Amino acid sequence: MLNDSILVIEDDDKIASLVKVSLEREGYKAIIASDGHEATILAGYYSPVFVILDLMLPDIDGIDLCKRLRSIADMPILILTAKGEEQDKILAFSVGADDYMVKPFNVRELVARVKTILRRYINIRPKSQRKLSFEDIELDLEMKSVKIGKESIHLTLSEFRILRPLMDAPGRVFSRMELVAKLYPQEDVNVTDRTIDVHIRKLREKIEQNPARPKFIISLRGRGYKFHD
Repeated sequence: MLNDSILVIEDDDKIASLVKVSLEREGYKAIIASDGHEATILAGYYSPVFVILDLMLPDIDGIDLCKRLRSIADMPILILTAKGEEQDKILAFSVGADDYMVKPFNVRELVARVKTILRRYINIRPKSQRKLSFEDIELDLEMKSVKIGKESIHLTLSEFRILRPLMDAPGRVFSRMELVAKLYPQEDVNVTDRTIDVHIRKLREKIEQNPARPKFIISLRGRGYKFHD
């Protein structure tokens, strides 16, 4: 499943392959990125539940990438590095890392830490706060996925970021600029209203029985969008 994905950001092919095989033995789907650019794209598409990040990447400083990923979504991040200095650990934790391992590392210990951190993340919120439901639509805040009845539907990270506030406040009208802020948190971006409209159209195609006559995501001319109340 896309939403069981763990993103492994590592430019050493041997290490990446070893980690991937070990994670997949435990039932996870490991996605490999060899640089920061690829990692950012894959994080947006797969909405991984966990990130393993090597600090030494060819195109971007790992600390900067950690900040970027943390701004994209609330997912645990484990740092891999050849540096073992205390100040490096403090810096990694200060930008949002959840754990830190120094190379060379024991891959079995790595997998054990992944499991432990994921359990902790899952248990942070009461179960009632991990899902939003309306009629037969259920949005899973942990997995960043949606179910229509018994059918699981994959959402891109952008679609999740738009649907979540709408479902969290049914009846409230969100302007397009408010939704842009939800879509690009902590980022100063220049996008048009059309960007939001495109994402809304794709969301309707996924969750509405008749996207041309939407029941859930309602347009209000000149004001924005709301979720059916």
